[in-house]
Amino acid sequence: MRATDLTMAINSLVEQRVPTFLWGAPGIGKSSIVKQIAKNRDIGFIDLRLALMDPTDLKGIPFYDKESHTALWAPPAFLPRQGEGILFLDELNSAAPSVQASAYQLILDRKVGEYELPDGWAIVAAGNREGDRGVTYRMPSPLANRFVHFEMDVHVEDWKLWAYKNALDERIISYISYKNEHLFTFDAKSDVKSFATPRSWEYVNSVLKSSITEKLLLESIGGAVGRDVAISFLAFCKVMSRLPDIKSILETGSGEYSDEVDVLYALSIGLVSAYLKEKSDAKLQNLLRYTLGLKSEFAVMIVQDLQRSGITMEHLDTFGEWVEKFAYLLE
Repeated sequence: MRATDLTMAINSLVEQRVPTFLWGAPGIGKSSIVKQIAKNRDIGFIDLRLALMDPTDLKGIPFYDKESHTALWAPPAFLPRQGEGILFLDELNSAAPSVQASAYQLILDRKVGEYELPDGWAIVAAGNREGDRGVTYRMPSPLANRFVHFEMDVHVEDWKLWAYKNALDERIISYISYKNEHLFTFDAKSDVKSFATPRSWEYVNSVLKSSITEKLLLESIGGAVGRDVAISFLAFCKVMSRLPDIKSILETGSGEYSDEVDVLYALSIGLVSAYLKEKSDAKLQNLLRYTLGLKSEFAVMIVQDLQRSGITMEHLDTFGEWVEKFAYLLE
């Protein structure tokens, strides 16, 4: 299931307080989706890593109550007491069976020991699939039956939308647009320690922003996404030096064109990134005017990326001209 569809589905179930479980390979952004839902709804978010807990951590510590002469449980401080939010149980199926068992009551009855989850809080859990080479335990049927289950897929267009919003280095977005298969190279049968995932490309973004020397760049990027992918990415980065002047194109609506596919991918992403950083109708008019001379598939890619990023252009005269030329590709 695509990230955009998952976001809508989980958001609706959070509203109804229906427990949901999100399955997927490591590093594809499962926790990021849930955290973003909480942020968009302006509600609380608590991330519990059950794999790091003992059974008593969730239920609390027993103590003797003098008045009732009974043993009660002191709920842990990390559980919410009021308001609205999402209680995120990450790596649930990596927790020991005894810890999973302690979560039964919390998930189904919304309480455990003396603690009761506030009405405004929803439970969302996530975990890696059993074949993903992670430490996992088979989820007992009674626990599995307490969730609505979704499996998340990696989708390049969804990732690009996220990358634009989070201002990832345009060289990374350009490269993944050119080499879709290098967004996610995880192979459960391989023993390779470094592989490309959406999360590891975030690390590459941080490496590129750091003060690391060029001499160490290949080893550093290779340590995040794998050496072969790093070599290919750095070779692609050299394409950026062959791009037309992006600033001039946005200011004048004209510039040089190229027939090289790798240059066109880099140019298309560069134009979108530059516009999103400094938006104006004048620059959008110029950008659309320039795309009229581009190869059709790249002109369409630019407009679609802008529209996915929330840019409206139907009010511009140049967009009418653009639609007249490229409408047949949108059918």
